[in-house]
Amino acid sequence: MSSSSTATAVVPSALRNLYLDWSELMATHELDMRLFRSIFDEWHQPTVEPEDVTYKEETVGGVPGIWAFPAGADRSKVLLYTHGGGFAVGSAASHRKLAAHVAKAAGATAFVLDYRRAPEHPHPAQVEDGVAAFEALLERGVRPEDITTIGDSAGGNLAIAIPLALKAKGRPLPGHVIAFSPWLDMENRGATLVTNDATDALISVPLLEGMIAGVLGETTSAAAPLANPLYADFTGFPPLYLNAGSIESLVDNATRVAERAKSAGVDVTLHIAEGQQHVYPFLAGRDANVDAELNTIGQWLRD
Repeated sequence: MSSSSTATAVVPSALRNLYLDWSELMATHELDMRLFRSIFDEWHQPTVEPEDVTYKEETVGGVPGIWAFPAGADRSKVLLYTHGGGFAVGSAASHRKLAAHVAKAAGATAFVLDYRRAPEHPHPAQVEDGVAAFEALLERGVRPEDITTIGDSAGGNLAIAIPLALKAKGRPLPGHVIAFSPWLDMENRGATLVTNDATDALISVPLLEGMIAGVLGETTSAAAPLANPLYADFTGFPPLYLNAGSIESLVDNATRVAERAKSAGVDVTLHIAEGQQHVYPFLAGRDANVDAELNTIGQWLRD
């Protein structure tokens, strides 16, 4: 497991500015779910549109989504991307550019799922949709080792939970797993929720509490391993790549799951980006350090 050092200085960015704008809107307006989702569909704005990528809407395994096809990509290799947004907001549209940047760096394709969202569809609907899409790719002839489950925030949780669910069913596992700023702790016990509260421009405990209530409902425990992978058994888990920003409130979700997976013998790579916000890879195409990180991930997937 490798990691970089952390720092307290906040890096100014278009992503941070977007988060500050959202935070002000949430603090000053009563938002219904439709408006909440509309705001978070702006998530793509800090991401530069990647060049030489085509997109296609399709349904895979009963789950709608958007394909990203970089020019010259190996179409036998698929990044199965689960978007962030507390399981309730975000979409394939808000994340297609980010997924395409990663796919382009890896020389692969990406399918960004529009999985069922909470609170209309509580856990485990999101995990079930990811498993269904994964198994549909196998039925299409894609080898399991050529599929990467990848996601950010709540989608990073799903990127980890989908292989755990497949393992529990005795099914083949993906070849790699990638999680950007994964949100795993459904109990809100992380120390950085407190220590980084002043530097995280988006995440707050009240925001997380509302998301948790929506996705878990009254039937799923906050300690259930498929909802909270900090409690999962990672024996036999695929190679795992994690990153997070040093000043975000959820950074210790990444560090804690890295330690848990490493202790189970998993090949873990952890990168903590100094001064960066939640899901900082959204700055793809705009920040040279982010582009370098995505190239590193692309090489990691090729090796």
